[in-house]
Amino acid sequence: MPGPASMQEDEHLLRQFGYEQELARRMSGFSNFAISFSIICILAGGITSFHVGLCSVGGASIGLGWPLVCAFSLVVALTMAQVASAFPTAGGLYHWGSLLGGRACGWCTAWFNLCGLITVLAAINVGAWDFIVATFGLPAGMNPALAKTVALVVLLGGQAALNHYGIRWTTRITDFSGWLILAISTILTVAVVLATSHFEWSRLWDFQNFSGHPSAAPVFPRQDNVFWLFCLGFLLPAYTITGFDASAHTSEETVGAAVNVPRGIVRSVWVSAVFGWFMIVALLLAMPSISEGVDQGAAVVPWVMKRSLPGWLAWPLLAGIAVAQVCCALAALTSASRMMFAFARDGGLPFSRSLRTVNRRTQSPSIAVWTCAITCGAMIVLLRYETIAAIGTVFLYLSYVLPVAAGFFAYGRKWKRMGPWSLGGWYRPLAAIATLGCVFLLVLGVQPPNQQAVPVVGGMAVLMVIVWFGLERRRFRGPPVPEGDDRG
Repeated sequence: MPGPASMQEDEHLLRQFGYEQELARRMSGFSNFAISFSIICILAGGITSFHVGLCSVGGASIGLGWPLVCAFSLVVALTMAQVASAFPTAGGLYHWGSLLGGRACGWCTAWFNLCGLITVLAAINVGAWDFIVATFGLPAGMNPALAKTVALVVLLGGQAALNHYGIRWTTRITDFSGWLILAISTILTVAVVLATSHFEWSRLWDFQNFSGHPSAAPVFPRQDNVFWLFCLGFLLPAYTITGFDASAHTSEETVGAAVNVPRGIVRSVWVSAVFGWFMIVALLLAMPSISEGVDQGAAVVPWVMKRSLPGWLAWPLLAGIAVAQVCCALAALTSASRMMFAFARDGGLPFSRSLRTVNRRTQSPSIAVWTCAITCGAMIVLLRYETIAAIGTVFLYLSYVLPVAAGFFAYGRKWKRMGPWSLGGWYRPLAAIATLGCVFLLVLGVQPPNQQAVPVVGGMAVLMVIVWFGLERRRFRGPPVPEGDDRG
C-alpha cells in the first residue's frame, strides 16, 4: 500500500494546479487500470455489439476490422496518456483542453466528454438488459416494455447508490470486475475453441455483404459498397474500446497519479484489444455458419454459446457476462460523475455550486452522481440502442481528439513541461494520426441507420456555438493556471 509520502506528493502537485484535495485518494495503480478496463469491458461492447460487426461484411469485420481499429485506439490512448501524466486532475480531458488549447477548447471538450460518458452509460445499461433478455428470456405474460423500464430504474438506482457511498465500494467492485472480465473472457475463449471441431480460418478475412440482415431488423440498410460496409463494421471495436479516459477522471483518487494514470489508460486499451480479439474470433469460428449467425441479430453470442457449450458451462458464463456488464455501467457512472464534478468545480455547468458538492462523510460528489444517473435514464427513453452507442462513440472520440490536437500545436511551445510518462518525439506524429482517425469515426457514427445521431450531434454543436459566443465566452473562466507555469 502506498505510504503517506506518495499521497502528499500527489496533493502537492494538485495544489500546483490550483485545487485542494477533496476526493478520497485511495485507488492503487491496478484500481486505476481496472476502472478503465471495466468500462471498456469486452464482455459488454464486444458481445452486445458483436452483431454490428458481423452484419456488415461478416468474418472480415472481426478478423481484420477489430485489430485495425484497436491499433488506432491504442494510438489515441498513447497520446492521451502523455497529457494525463502532465496534468493528473479529475477534469481529465477538459482540463487538458483548457490548458493546451484555451478556454473554448476546454469548454467544448468538457461538454462532448460529459455527454459522451452519460450516453455510453445509457448504452451499457440498455445493452446489458437486452443481453439478459436474449439469454434468459422473460417470464410468461410479463410486459416487455414495463419489465425493461423497471429493470433499468433498478440498475441505475443501484449503480448510483454505490457511487453515492464513495470510491471505496466502487473501487472494490471495479477491481473484482477487472478480474471477472479476464477470467470469463479467457474461459469462454478456451471453452469455445475446444468445442469447435472444424476451424474455417478463411472466415477471418472473408468479405461477405450482409447489409439488410437480419431481415426483420437490419443492422445496416441494403447497399452494394462492400468497402464502406467494412468501415461501418468499425463501430464494433470503436464502441467497445471507449471509456479509457476513466483513468484520467479518477486521477485525484489515484496514488502516484502522474505515473499510474497514463499506465492505466494504455494498459486498459491493449489488454482489452488482445483478450477481446481472441474472444470474438473464437465465437466467430464456432458458428455453424456465418449466415446463420447473422440471422440471430443481437442474440448471436448467446446463440453461439448455447449451441457450442454444455449447459453446465454455458449458463454460468452467460450469467457472469451479465454481471460484468452491470459492473461496467457502475464504473461508467463513476467516470461521468467525476467529469461532472470537475467541470462544475470551475463553474462550467448550470447549478455548478450544487454539482460540485462533495459529501463530507463519503468524499463522493453525490449530487453529480445522481444527476448523471437521471440524465442517463432520460436518454434511454428517447433513443434506440445502436443510436445511443453511435452517439456515445462520436461524442467521446470528439472529446479525445480536441485536447490531443491542442497538444499537437502546444507541444514544445506553451506546453514544455512533461510528466514522468512521455512519448518523446513520437507524440506529435501520433497526435496527428489520432486526430485524423477521430474525424473519420465521426463520419461513420452518423451513417444510416444511425442518422438520428446527425441532429443530436449537429444540434449540440450548433447550440454550443450559440451558448459560447452568447454567454460563456465572457462568463466562463476555465480552470486555474498552474503555479509558475507557462503552459497557458
